[in-house]
Amino acid sequence: MRRSRRLSAEERALWEHVARQATPLGPRSDKADDKPPFSPDPPPSVSPPPEPIRSFRLGERAQASETRPSQPSPPRLAMDAKAFGKLSRGRLAPEARIDLHGMTLAEAHPELISFILTAHATGRRLVLVITGKGKQRDDEGPMPSRHGVLRRQVPHWLSMPPLSPVILQVSQAHLKHGGAGAYYVYLRRHKT
Repeated sequence: MRRSRRLSAEERALWEHVARQATPLGPRSDKADDKPPFSPDPPPSVSPPPEPIRSFRLGERAQASETRPSQPSPPRLAMDAKAFGKLSRGRLAPEARIDLHGMTLAEAHPELISFILTAHATGRRLVLVITGKGKQRDDEGPMPSRHGVLRRQVPHWLSMPPLSPVILQVSQAHLKHGGAGAYYVYLRRHKT
């Protein structure tokens, strides 16, 4: 059984100060069997009924709704449309290429920056950056590992300084130049 502790004079003074400022909740009752007065619950809030669903016949055309699902917008075309058409069909040959296969992110990033800036300085317009598609491997561990790290990271690097000011367009390469494992990088004209 627990022994009750007596309050010190300081604690007692503090308690009396707090008790004087408190507002009672209701009439004080010293009887244990007295119940608080009945207070009815507030009426439940009434929500408006949902709109009825319009009837339809099977095969009827749907009415255009005001809210359409958002579709991803096509990439903004910054280069000449005719040249981009040739590029996307693989009809333009890259003037230079860099292969980042087997490199880590720490090795590939400075190599890519150096390659792009050198290509721009020498007046090249179209270069090919090969990242590879990434290894498909069975992971034995409990945490799955992602493959194709360079393939996902290179477009981010190309969209940030110091590379973004010299790049006009980035797009996935044609199948004959590497497909999903490579990118065409169309560079701006070098100002002399």
